[in-house]
Amino acid sequence: MEENTPKEVRFMTQFKKPKPLVSEEQQKASSSQEEETRRTALTTQTSTKAVMTLEERETQLSSIFHKSSDLNFKYISFDKWARRLLFVNLETSSDVKLVQEQIINPLFELGETITPDTFHLIIEAETTIEAEFNTASGLLLDGKTLIFIEGYDVFYAASTAATYKRDIVEPTNERVIRGAHDGFIEDLTTNITMLRKRIKSPKLVVKYFTVGKETHSKGAIIYMEGIANQEIVQKVEHRISCIDSDSVLTPGNIIESIEDHPYSPFPQIMDTERPDRAAGNLMEGRIVVMSALSPMASIMPANFFSFYQSSDDYNTRWLLGSFFRFIRIFSFFTALGFPAVYIAVVSYHFEVIPSGMVLAIKSSLENIPYPPLIEAMIMELTIELIREASIRLPSPIGQTIAIVGGLVIGDAVVSAGLVSNMMIIVVAITAISAYIVPSSEMSEAVRIIRFPLMVLAGTLGFIGIVIGFMVLFIHLTKLTSFGTPFFSPVAPLRMQNLRDTFIRLPFWKLNQRPLDAKPQKLRQENRSRKWEEEEDEE
Repeated sequence: MEENTPKEVRFMTQFKKPKPLVSEEQQKASSSQEEETRRTALTTQTSTKAVMTLEERETQLSSIFHKSSDLNFKYISFDKWARRLLFVNLETSSDVKLVQEQIINPLFELGETITPDTFHLIIEAETTIEAEFNTASGLLLDGKTLIFIEGYDVFYAASTAATYKRDIVEPTNERVIRGAHDGFIEDLTTNITMLRKRIKSPKLVVKYFTVGKETHSKGAIIYMEGIANQEIVQKVEHRISCIDSDSVLTPGNIIESIEDHPYSPFPQIMDTERPDRAAGNLMEGRIVVMSALSPMASIMPANFFSFYQSSDDYNTRWLLGSFFRFIRIFSFFTALGFPAVYIAVVSYHFEVIPSGMVLAIKSSLENIPYPPLIEAMIMELTIELIREASIRLPSPIGQTIAIVGGLVIGDAVVSAGLVSNMMIIVVAITAISAYIVPSSEMSEAVRIIRFPLMVLAGTLGFIGIVIGFMVLFIHLTKLTSFGTPFFSPVAPLRMQNLRDTFIRLPFWKLNQRPLDAKPQKLRQENRSRKWEEEEDEE
């Protein structure tokens, strides 16, 4: 809030289901009436109930927080003003320096002129007037300092929250060659600011919510008014409001509570730490949900192909971007089917191997003591173990484990005759294909699904692979993300949207928003090559 902005009365609100819209005149009238009521309460004492003493307030707050040691109470009195003041804050949530500089010092400098009506004008910190004592605990947990005046039922809440922010750096798991190199951090306000810088429009709507009865985790629903489908927006708001849990600490808790098919291995909500990616999806009519203390932004609704799109696709020439995107989508089939196809070929369909490779594969397999399915399972699980160890260990050690483990274990198992050379090649290509996916959630889903396909290939050969892929694609076509088809624009087939799916056409050809998000405004003006029309006219 700017310094020249008048102080207003604000009240903490819980997230509720969307209400019918009212006119601006009604909103202004209601706001004016509430403000007048609260200001009147400041100077008029109620006759129906006795005002609590400062000691009674201290006792109640101390009881609410179970006499926690970080809850501070400080009494202050002035010689020229008969009323005492009680300051209350949580030293672990409030900035002690701000309390001293912006509240205590100004009060002592102008102590003789203090009155209840001018109290908030003296304090330098942003201050609001609160009338309900039951909101005090929530305000304290938000890092505010509460100021009670002896003999008055209302109290002040000064913004003195302690802020600890890390530097804005590029996300390590979503690196790009060309494009912005900033990423979200664990501060919700900073993250929304980064979106505001990219979308400087008053139509960018931010709605805060709170979930978790005990954790009171704060989050925000962000969308573009006039572009995002209001039915989907209301559906997202309603599902979040229905989360009834004591603890909601991570965005993963929210995602699992609101996604359409929680038992599917495929993610139906896309996560990103890149502001440019979140802004691009907002302009396509999608909704972004962010949580405090998390750098992840959840994008919804999402489709299968959006997980294979990268910011680099739109920062390079469209031919190169199309080629690299096609490679990523092709890697989906490679990561899923390559081990299964190899197992089926060497187990049941040896005749399909080219004659020049028969002897090499046969000599590689003749000393292996178990079938190819067991061989593949051992190597795939070993790769997963190495990957998990490299993630959990500190960076220098993790990189060493990944390199040394891969080389040493690979050479050792081949020399011992436990795994064939061909299986090492197959597993390596499969691992690389799985890691090409820009989204870690989709990469993990692919790595899990390949194990059932390997079992089907080891038991039924090519028939098992066909059955597996049939079940897989039937599942993909049945999936939805907030009521929108997950496998769009392939199922249902929408030719108009294919221009930004398997490949990416030039920017000036992308003049329609994807239909899977059901945007209110489908067509977007894109006449970036208008100069050609002007030259033709000349």
